[in-house]
Amino acid sequence: QVQLVESGGGLVQAGGSLRLSCAASGTIFRLIGMGWYRQAPGKQRELVAAITSGGSTKYADSVKGRFTISRDNAKNMVYLQMNSLKPEDTAVYYCNLGTTLSETWGQGTQVTVSS
Repeated sequence: QVQLVESGGGLVQAGGSLRLSCAASGTIFRLIGMGWYRQAPGKQRELVAAITSGGSTKYADSVKGRFTISRDNAKNMVYLQMNSLKPEDTAVYYCNLGTTLSETWGQGTQVTVSS
């Protein structure tokens, strides 16, 4: 069974940077991709960035040019580099892993951006 553990969240001032990490453990078969989602209070969970098993990336319009998703296949890690953070980026950020058989979520990490 795959498990995901996120780290790297915290409190940062507007304009600052954070790097989120997600460690995947367990046996992963038929990976489709991994991604980062976020959920702010009172809002629906939304896709922030995703990377396929082939390395293609996708970003939400609101983070393009500021956030970068990357993977280390050897370590089963996925990262989200977040620069030029804005107060509206405040949310719980979740790591997601999808295979042809299932989908796994991490427990989430809080990111708070103060103005």
